[in-house]
Amino acid sequence: MTPITDLAEWRLLRDGLGGATVGFVPTMGALHEGHLALVRRSAADNDVTVVSVFVNATQFNSAADLEAYPQTLAEDVRLAAAAGADHVIAPAHASIYPDGYRYRVGEREVSTVLEGAHRPGHFDGVLTVVLKLLHLVRPHRAYFGEKDYQQLLLVRGMVEALLLPVEIVPCPTVRDADGLALSSRNVRLSPSARTQAAQLPAILAAARSPEEATRRLTEAGFEVDYVAEAWGRRLAAVVVDGVRLIDNLPLAVGEAARE
Repeated sequence: MTPITDLAEWRLLRDGLGGATVGFVPTMGALHEGHLALVRRSAADNDVTVVSVFVNATQFNSAADLEAYPQTLAEDVRLAAAAGADHVIAPAHASIYPDGYRYRVGEREVSTVLEGAHRPGHFDGVLTVVLKLLHLVRPHRAYFGEKDYQQLLLVRGMVEALLLPVEIVPCPTVRDADGLALSSRNVRLSPSARTQAAQLPAILAAARSPEEATRRLTEAGFEVDYVAEAWGRRLAAVVVDGVRLIDNLPLAVGEAARE
């Protein structure tokens, strides 16, 4: 499979799909099993599955973080195709932002807390690029992982508010055998930090309160941005070995772990 980088070429191809149902998995590349689970779900649900690979600069708060983000397009295309993707689109930044990001999507409630409070402007970048990609792909269904739970809520809210004809399909977080949520950032962890990182979901599940989880994570060597309970979830963001990780668990999971 050859990635499609030209948007005019993609629009012609999309117009030719006729009445086929289209599933869409937006990614920033560096694909792992979590992404591939979304691709497989889309391939099972739809006639055609489209994956985007686009490292969206507008959602990064740090130039160094953007520079360090892994980019592995050839391998991403191979993995996406093996998982059932029919097309991979990989547009250039200038194609997605011909306006230089003068026009953007904002939200005034959910986006202001937790990730939004610690990463000002992050969700403006996320919502803006998702809206653009949804217009380009015109999918019937789009698939998002629950690991980025606040993002999932905001994308679903935007789709409802802007009357977009697409179903947002949430998919469970995929984890390694030791419980750590899969993330493209995990590859940046040193071996010792990777072992330490596995304590994050365990502590989130076992602690009896956000305060206890914060204390235990701090004692375990994490820099804690937040631990909070909202939307029926316990959510956290931490930094280990210079890498920022997020996770969340349904409150019922934590309650069962503490019994």
